Amino acid sequence: MRIMPAAEFKLDREVDYGTADQNEAVQAIIESVRKEGDAAVHRYSEKFDGVKVPELRISEEEIRSAYERVDLEFLEAIREAAVNIRSFHEKQKRSSWMDLQPDGSLLGQVIRPLKRVGLYVPGGKAAYPSSVLMNAIPAQVAGVQEIAMVTPPATAGEEGVNPYILVAAAEVGIREIYRVGGAQAVAALAFGTESIPAVDKIVGPGNIYVALAKRSVYGVVDIDSIAGPSEIVVLADDSADPAFVAADLLSQAEHDEMASAVLVTPSEELARKVQAEVIRQLDILPRKSIAGPSIRDYGAILTVGSLKEGIAVVNRLAPEHLELMIESPMETLPYIENAGAIFLGPYSSEPVGDYWAGPNHVLPTNGTARFSSPLNVDDFIKKSSVIYYSREALLKNGRKIITLAEHEGLEAHARAIRVRLDKEDETNG
Repeated sequence: MRIMPAAEFKLDREVDYGTADQNEAVQAIIESVRKEGDAAVHRYSEKFDGVKVPELRISEEEIRSAYERVDLEFLEAIREAAVNIRSFHEKQKRSSWMDLQPDGSLLGQVIRPLKRVGLYVPGGKAAYPSSVLMNAIPAQVAGVQEIAMVTPPATAGEEGVNPYILVAAAEVGIREIYRVGGAQAVAALAFGTESIPAVDKIVGPGNIYVALAKRSVYGVVDIDSIAGPSEIVVLADDSADPAFVAADLLSQAEHDEMASAVLVTPSEELARKVQAEVIRQLDILPRKSIAGPSIRDYGAILTVGSLKEGIAVVNRLAPEHLELMIESPMETLPYIENAGAIFLGPYSSEPVGDYWAGPNHVLPTNGTARFSSPLNVDDFIKKSSVIYYSREALLKNGRKIITLAEHEGLEAHARAIRVRLDKEDETNG
């Protein structure tokens, strides 16, 4: 893991929009599913997953049998995590409002949940039951009535859909689950098929083909984001434990060979200790083959002249996850402008947020924390403006509205107001 001055560091990683071949393949899949529906979904499932799927929708019996394949410790943990996540997101709820004006007009905003949402959940080696909770619960808190989940069918040699995914879904009340993955699943959710009704929004992580498909159907439906590789930045001073820092850096490095793990510190001594500790811990990490390339290619220890300079570096990086392992994290928090999730102090390890505490782990990546937020209840609502204009208000303001319309050359707009004012003149004439 490189140690270098922060001024020399540049994270050379752009948003992955796929190769020309990948984009072409995704477009072909989407068009086929749009035209052929279930037939195309079945064909691509057999081609890419190596299995023939008799029924797309997973039965209640299969969901019940999944409980027999998971351990009790997992079940207890997922239930308690769901309580924490729901409690946090309940505090994000908004209410509609109406404001009665002195002239009798009424202005307001109506908050409504999206009617139907699709949740993509990866399967196989990248199966994350926690993502089911993080994507489904804020939608439920928002009031979404229909949540359809898609997850890849069993790949060759495996028995059925991942049972931990099914149990996590069942625990939060999702019963509409389809065994389909990849770009074909995204297309089915966006356009609908004979078996899978179309949705209004698609959320959830996936591989490059899923990401490209989500990007392609955006506009037909809404999507959460195009997520990039995971990132963590740790801002630490001499008070930090090198073993803690190294462990947390590796917790993100093991996600993906392109994941980024960066330490920012004013302490040369800490930098050297963390470097040694990363090497030691990496050597015994089960996912060393993934974390190793991540640390080598996208990991770094950045030295700065002061904590103030370190904060500036952090705000420039705008990381997905930021840990403040410094003596006074609460005092520093107001100066952090760009970060998806902020973890304060030595015991707020990033996995606490990934699984347990309650805040969402679906976070902005690739520096997009400069302008975007974690997945939240607002992502599953829509707002309608309400305007009731009284006669008195139109008489008072009508001429000004006409002036603005005429200034923009929109005479029909002006006439829509003028016809009412003329009618009043005739009536009172």
